[in-house]
Amino acid sequence: MNPNLKSPVKPLIRLHLLFALLVNLVVLQPAKAGNYTFSVKGPEVLINKNSFKVIGLRTSNALISDDTANQLIQNLDIFKSYGVNTVSVFVMGSHFGNVKGYKPDASMDPVYAARLGKIIEAADQRGMIVLVGCLYFGHSESYADLKAWTQEDANKAVANTVAWLGKNNYRNVFVDVDNEGMAHASRKWEVSKMIDAAHAVDPTFMVANNCPGPIPDNADLLVHYSFKDKDNHRPWIQSEGVPDAPGYKAGYWGEYSLGKAKNYIRIGRYTAEMKKDSLELTFKAIEKNAGYMLASTWLQCVATEGAGGPHMTPGGLAENPNVDESVLEVQKDAGILWWLQAVKEKYGPWNPPVLSPRAPGKI
Repeated sequence: MNPNLKSPVKPLIRLHLLFALLVNLVVLQPAKAGNYTFSVKGPEVLINKNSFKVIGLRTSNALISDDTANQLIQNLDIFKSYGVNTVSVFVMGSHFGNVKGYKPDASMDPVYAARLGKIIEAADQRGMIVLVGCLYFGHSESYADLKAWTQEDANKAVANTVAWLGKNNYRNVFVDVDNEGMAHASRKWEVSKMIDAAHAVDPTFMVANNCPGPIPDNADLLVHYSFKDKDNHRPWIQSEGVPDAPGYKAGYWGEYSLGKAKNYIRIGRYTAEMKKDSLELTFKAIEKNAGYMLASTWLQCVATEGAGGPHMTPGGLAENPNVDESVLEVQKDAGILWWLQAVKEKYGPWNPPVLSPRAPGKI
């Protein structure tokens, strides 16, 4: 071999060593979480002990793919600029989404957990909150593998979720154990026992009731389907707010958005009357309760029926009055930009509490 020729082996070795070093740095780098903490005090919700009102978006299918999770993360700054401070993400279920975040043994699936972790960390860096939903027994095939589950399995899934949140120091969150009480309705599991399971792992995480009927005494806060306390001693958040849909059976989530399709129809479409009603409901919930989170087919639909989605973007102003035309197709101006603009005009962009400087060596 000609000694004047440089061997490609050493550069390759150096390249591999550099790659290994970079991998170690990534692995050893502490998670950038724990900047912000969600808590409650009386009827108020707090972020780093500062009272605020939840203004949010229901992005329940965000974990359906890496692309969807990344699109949400890429749009957090945009949503924040319009005043949004909270998003909701579900580990299991969600209408048509088939998110399978739990394995049959009630452990968290690492693929879905990784997506959720990225969203929580990105939100924490922006001073935003994540509603972490556990069980969502809706129009979904995700619980087909969980038919053998009992109350104990449901409790274990919730406990594993809270343990995972604590292990990763994800404090900018609160937990909804049973979306709309669907698991309670279909399996007769008690929400109070699921909340107890969460608190047994770490009582510092705030856990919500989202089930109609008697309110569990152990719930830290109340959302959506939950009744309100008569004395208003706990916060209540409308975590799935939609407008009325006059002329359509069962309102927005009925004939207007579902019809006979396998997925949502009239994606991101709103009449002028619906917009007006939506904004009135939004402002009322924010001013009289602990907050409001917009739910929309634009944010929640999935990639069937040619609709694409979920759309983790503002979309358009939904100004096309022909809401009944080609209901399975997406109109060019569909979206929730109209809602975001109105929220920003009334409340301004979201400005989280300023963080105190960390002490040297502290993470």
